[in-house]
Amino acid sequence: MNAIELLTHRRSVKKLGLPGPSAEQIQTMLQAATQAPDHGLHTPWRFVLIEGAAAQERLHGVLLQAARELDMGERGEQKARHISQMAPLIVGVIAAVRSPDAGSGGWAAPAWEQHASAASAAYALQLAAQAQGFASAWITGAWVDSAALRQAFECAAQDKVMALLAVGTPQEGGEQTPKNTDLAPFVRRW
Repeated sequence: MNAIELLTHRRSVKKLGLPGPSAEQIQTMLQAATQAPDHGLHTPWRFVLIEGAAAQERLHGVLLQAARELDMGERGEQKARHISQMAPLIVGVIAAVRSPDAGSGGWAAPAWEQHASAASAAYALQLAAQAQGFASAWITGAWVDSAALRQAFECAAQDKVMALLAVGTPQEGGEQTPKNTDLAPFVRRW
């Protein structure tokens, strides 16, 4: 798949299974993620890798706690189990927002730019996964703002969990076709 096909055919796939990426493939994905645009060279991202049964069980406990914290009821508790086991690799992507300090000359890119950089890193990670034959799904919702997940991911007050990226081999629904072929609603020319 060439770069243009990769960019125009990426889709979220929610039925993911084994095999998951190898250590070398994960390294490649992380290397791609850290090439995201980064105004001010703050490297405003961190990644939490969740792989293997013990890590999935730990994530399940955290999401279960989040479901209770957010009053999601029994459906939320069931979804906590589903999310924690939906792929062989789940990557927590955190925007680690840097504040101005003496080392930066008292300047830092605005928080929104650092959030955009971390989101770009997440997207680059997804594209690198797809380029290696995997599929992924970007999970957000109330989960990412929960105190339980923020604490488990050791977020500072200014940090933001941008996504839980589920990565694995597509089990179904992995068709890769362009979705926005009519660009007129999204483009205005001057």
